Amino acid sequence: MRAGAGSDTLRIKRIYAPPEAEDGLRVLVDRLWPRGVAKETAQLDEWMRKAAPSPELRKWFAHKPGRFAEFALLYEEELQLEPAAGEVERLCAWARESPVTLLYAAKDEQHNHARVLRDAVLRRLSAQRS
Repeated sequence: MRAGAGSDTLRIKRIYAPPEAEDGLRVLVDRLWPRGVAKETAQLDEWMRKAAPSPELRKWFAHKPGRFAEFALLYEEELQLEPAAGEVERLCAWARESPVTLLYAAKDEQHNHARVLRDAVLRRLSAQRS
């Protein structure tokens, strides 16, 4: 593993923000394609639908901040199961090699699944370093 693999190599960003050179590998982690974003201009390297929360969990959460703590716990459980667990492993492998930016469409930058996914990947990377 390269030195310093961590939060500097795994970022989250709204897909509506312009691409930057520092983004590295750009990975959309939403199950649904974001409204108003043309596939030709998204500049994606990968679309990981299976890393997103299940439709049932996403609908229950409904982006309500008061449900975020429980949502995060339930989503973490989903990330332990296939196929999401395989996607987490792929993200770990990429983050060991180069910067990765997880792209999401949610308006709330604090209470969203990309934040939970990033934290889960960072924990896995840290455990693998130990």
